[in-house]
Amino acid sequence: MNKQEVELLSNEVELLMNERTRLLKVVGAAAVLVANTDPKSLHNDALDAAEMLSEAINALSEETLKDALESVQVEAA
Repeated sequence: MNKQEVELLSNEVELLMNERTRLLKVVGAAAVLVANTDPKSLHNDALDAAEMLSEAINALSEETLKDALESVQVEAA
């Protein structure tokens, strides 16, 4: 690999890490929303969306979910 290729790869990794940080904040906020939502208060369409969101969150690894929740707590603190 030459210097230019290494620099391009480094820039791409940085972009991906920044995107991961933003996605972790979204997932963390979504997890908090799901955890604090009373399903009885939702209309059917919203309940379906909340269930879909909950299933997606539950499919994450424990470490990723922990990182997501931490990213929200740090911002809220």
